[in-house]
Amino acid sequence: MLYAMVPALVLFINLILNWESLYHYGFRERKQDRKNLVPVRYNYFILSACCYFVVDMTWGILYEHREIVAFFPFIYGLTVLYFMLMLLTMLTWTRYIVVYLDKGGRRSTMLLYGVWGMFTVGVLCLILNRFTHFMFSYNEANEYIGEVGRNISFLIQIVFYMVLSINMLYVTHKSMGRQRVRYQAVAATSIVLGVFLTFQIIFALFPCYAIGLMIGICLVHSFVQLGARREKEIHDHIASAMAEDYEAIFYIEKETGEYLTYATSRKYESLNVPPSGKDFYREALEGLEGCVYPDDLEYARGFYHKETMLKNLEGRRSFSFKYRILIDEVPRYFLFTVMRERSGQYLVFYEKDIEDELNAEKARKEDQKKTITFGQIAESLASNYDEIYYVDVADDSYVGYAVSNIYGQLEISKSGADFFGESLANIDQVVHKQDRDQVREFIEKENMIDALNNHKDYSIDYRIMAGSKSRFARMIVRKTSDGAHFIICVEDIDAEIKREKQQHKALKTEKELARRDELTGVKNKTAYMELEQAAQGNIDNGMDYLTFALVVCDTNNLKQINDTQGHAAGDEYIRASARLLCNIYVHSPIFRVGGDEFVVFLRGTDYTSRHELLDMLHKQVLENKRVGAGVILAAGMSEYKPESDSFVSDIFERADREMYEDKQRLKSLDD
Repeated sequence: MLYAMVPALVLFINLILNWESLYHYGFRERKQDRKNLVPVRYNYFILSACCYFVVDMTWGILYEHREIVAFFPFIYGLTVLYFMLMLLTMLTWTRYIVVYLDKGGRRSTMLLYGVWGMFTVGVLCLILNRFTHFMFSYNEANEYIGEVGRNISFLIQIVFYMVLSINMLYVTHKSMGRQRVRYQAVAATSIVLGVFLTFQIIFALFPCYAIGLMIGICLVHSFVQLGARREKEIHDHIASAMAEDYEAIFYIEKETGEYLTYATSRKYESLNVPPSGKDFYREALEGLEGCVYPDDLEYARGFYHKETMLKNLEGRRSFSFKYRILIDEVPRYFLFTVMRERSGQYLVFYEKDIEDELNAEKARKEDQKKTITFGQIAESLASNYDEIYYVDVADDSYVGYAVSNIYGQLEISKSGADFFGESLANIDQVVHKQDRDQVREFIEKENMIDALNNHKDYSIDYRIMAGSKSRFARMIVRKTSDGAHFIICVEDIDAEIKREKQQHKALKTEKELARRDELTGVKNKTAYMELEQAAQGNIDNGMDYLTFALVVCDTNNLKQINDTQGHAAGDEYIRASARLLCNIYVHSPIFRVGGDEFVVFLRGTDYTSRHELLDMLHKQVLENKRVGAGVILAAGMSEYKPESDSFVSDIFERADREMYEDKQRLKSLDD
């Protein structure tokens, strides 16, 4: 009877320690959820241990009365079950370790194949034992006799437990913190099982293995199960603390939709959200009716389908949306954020009341509209403009300002919620029809952002309609220093354009002639030196808002033409070179600074399209080279870089080097 008391006692203790785990997790495996799979596998181990205790206890009771012949078939059958359940505990323990480590790989595969092989061979040996007493036997007095196969089976199991222990100790060596302690407890359990199985060989009629199982289970319970439970409590405390900043937090199993809710807000109580549920997606859709502001109901429904939610998370960690919730019949804006949990198996869904934040932000913007001054806008501008628009990069809202007097003070002329949409809508009524497409492209928000990523400003010259007459205007765009707003300035440059036209009419005056190249009609080296000095003065005075580039060109084969065809042909070749540059760079001054060298000062729309224009020049030269007619020009371009350029000559030298490289490329085509 003493034998039976030991497994009975450990069975009772085992059920007390693990009842909560058995009840909460059960025996249903969900392989897509490792957090569920680990406790379920452990429950299988506990169940096999309980069955072993029951069989060991029953065997002990009946063995005390083995002289009763009628008991012998039951004693024999329980002995077979005893060995099978011993193997089963080893099998379930190994499967638990493999899934607990979650390592996969060759070692885990070998352990599983090994334990299944031993279990299968052990069961076959027990079946064959009925015919040849290899594992155990009973004598005429019905006394148990362990045969050699029993000892071999136990020794193999002991070796396997040692292998499990070594594997766990190896993993433990690479771990740290709480996880290290848990791995040590699992390794110690494997050692205990092997040691007490050794005692079982020595003391065949004492329940040593049952005691070893109980010690191992206590180790796992104390250092693994309770540790995990404490961590869960900590996570719950963290979730509760986070819930104070949100109206509610939902922790959702991605595939099944099962969820837990953390909610501490009193205002949220009126929505009657359950603390947990089986299908978040379905229940959320059903709960929208009655709590969502009617105007937002259809919009809100689009987010709570499982497929939609997962699609919105593709390629990113989280996404957010907002709509109005009725709190005590009053609509309030809520922000909803869906985040993928690190393991990828769960979603975290946050709900936050942002009505007060939105109202505060709205009030801040109103104050900003009323208090902003020309000094704030003009932090990166160098001259006055007719109109200035202050546009929010995030939501496209804007305030328009008009200069009210010569001192540059501003007055709010208008404001709106969509600068780009309104501007595009007004182009047909305001802009000359020949310039509309160009202005539409300029005013596209994405184009504006791309242009300002590399440059401080972005500009366009175009014509606006004033009744039946057109006037020239210039639009310049910059970003504020914090990058949060566009500053868009509109300037009337009609007088400037007229002055330029008048200057063109006076080309034959003495002053203009002094700056005009007689052979080609373009500007000469004197004019270029004056322009260079003016640009250098602007740089020296810190006027880095100006954007320009230089294109340096050199005609190829001029000496050969002069030598073979005469200087008249050479002069015509130079004039043809100038015409080619004038046809391409329509809006920029062109200078002949040497016998066969030209410089183009790029500005305005030519600067904006500088790369396309240079490509056009290169393509025309290559075509001329291919057909054997027309001028061959080598060209190089360089832009003014405010952060590094202190002298115009630096820009010229860079362009000159690029021109020389292009000249070498053109010569290589002749080889």
